[in-house]
Amino acid sequence: MVERREVPIARPATGEAEWRAMRRSLETGWLTQGPQVAAFERAFAAVEGAPHAVAVSSGTAGLHVALAALGVGPGDEVLVPAFTWVATANAVLYCGARPVLVDVDRATFNMDPADAAAKVTPRTRAILPVHLFGRCADVAALASAVPGIPMVCDAACAAGATCDGQPAGTLGVASVFSFHPRKVLTTGEGGMVTTASGDLAAKIKALRDHGAGPAGGKRPHDLPPFDVLGFNYRMTDLQGAVGQVQLSRLAEFVRERRVWAAYYAKHLKDVLWLRTPADPPGGGHAWQSYVCWVDAAEAPMPRNAIMDRLADMGIGTRPGTHAVHALGLYRRRFGYAPEDLPAAWDCQECSMALPMHNCLTEADVAHVVAAIRSL
Repeated sequence: MVERREVPIARPATGEAEWRAMRRSLETGWLTQGPQVAAFERAFAAVEGAPHAVAVSSGTAGLHVALAALGVGPGDEVLVPAFTWVATANAVLYCGARPVLVDVDRATFNMDPADAAAKVTPRTRAILPVHLFGRCADVAALASAVPGIPMVCDAACAAGATCDGQPAGTLGVASVFSFHPRKVLTTGEGGMVTTASGDLAAKIKALRDHGAGPAGGKRPHDLPPFDVLGFNYRMTDLQGAVGQVQLSRLAEFVRERRVWAAYYAKHLKDVLWLRTPADPPGGGHAWQSYVCWVDAAEAPMPRNAIMDRLADMGIGTRPGTHAVHALGLYRRRFGYAPEDLPAAWDCQECSMALPMHNCLTEADVAHVVAAIRSL
């Protein structure tokens, strides 16, 4: 019998350094977007190898303004993986465009290039692959499958990840990161858009701040022109201050997660009903989440019953994410059925995320392994 031990699925690694950084920002009286956000943008761009980084209020906001800056609008279509958090598809709807759901690879959980090629129409304006769980999508294969179509990468889970030696922030015309508490680094909420295009960065900066362009001068009455309709998607300086501290630990966070990923893989390799995730060839997994595949034909009980049993032993789990086409809004609006995107449906029903964060101890991970083996 495995004794109960509380091991949450995720927990942010924050402490005194983040508190002190936020306190310094509070003491200046500059709480909204200001010098700490600008410093965070510069530091993040340097770490991700991108010429430009624009901070926003969330990863979802980043997806919205990146697509809007590319001119995506009513009548357009954007290719979106069917197995992802709903925000990816929602950002397309915010633009008035149609998300065209693409099936995924059951082994990697990422967008299937062959199905992406089959879904292209004359209305396709962009492709929005997701680097799910910290593993970069096969952007080279996708670019080959849908040539000439701008690629905005949903890198919400991919801070610290690489693809063929390239940081995630350099893939596509833009990459969008999230700093939600379940991510490798966090500012509570918040996001970042990286791009090599100065023009695109300028448009995103305007869109995040009500459409404000550069002011005409330096006098108090020299107000921005507000030539476009924008949004209030600014990051606060409190978040920017915390983000700088977290960013300084990003490499350490990813290294530690790789240790726990290797531990899981080694000690669960002979659990034949559980397929553990692997590092991609030529790529560096950031291990934002550790998502396994439960083989329904071999498992001792249904996946949900396994999750219930693990919860009884104090272990937090959850499905990897959801199949967007099975969600109520998308079923009603677009008439999807589960069998329309079978791989995405299987991923929803068979995936299981195990605890993965930077507050784990070896005793925690050993407890998870022992609990799974006890089944």
